Amino acid sequence: QVQLVESGGGLVQAGGSLRLSCAASGRTDISNAMGWFRQAPGKEREFVAAISWIGGSGGSTYYASSVKGRFTISRDNTKNTVYLQMNSVKPEDTAVYYCAADQYRVPTRTAAYWGQGTQVTVSS
Repeated sequence: QVQLVESGGGLVQAGGSLRLSCAASGRTDISNAMGWFRQAPGKEREFVAAISWIGGSGGSTYYASSVKGRFTISRDNTKNTVYLQMNSVKPEDTAVYYCAADQYRVPTRTAAYWGQGTQVTVSS
């Protein structure tokens, strides 16, 4: 059974930093491509960042324009864990953040597997 378990959410002041983690388990190939989405109250879920080794891409990264330059996605292969380092956070970053994983495609629109989500709240 595939599991994605997020951690690291919480309350942070605007301009501060937060690091989210997502540990994947259940099969070895679900971390071929992993990413993060977020959903703010009253809004649709949106792509945040992804990292991929599909097709030998060697850890290519992808970012939404709204977070590029502030957020960094990375992966620890030994722990099958992906991280989202969030710097210079803004109140508009407040959302539930979801980890996503897929064996075959970069999760920029959807994914095969999802975590339960972790709340991030940025105070002004």
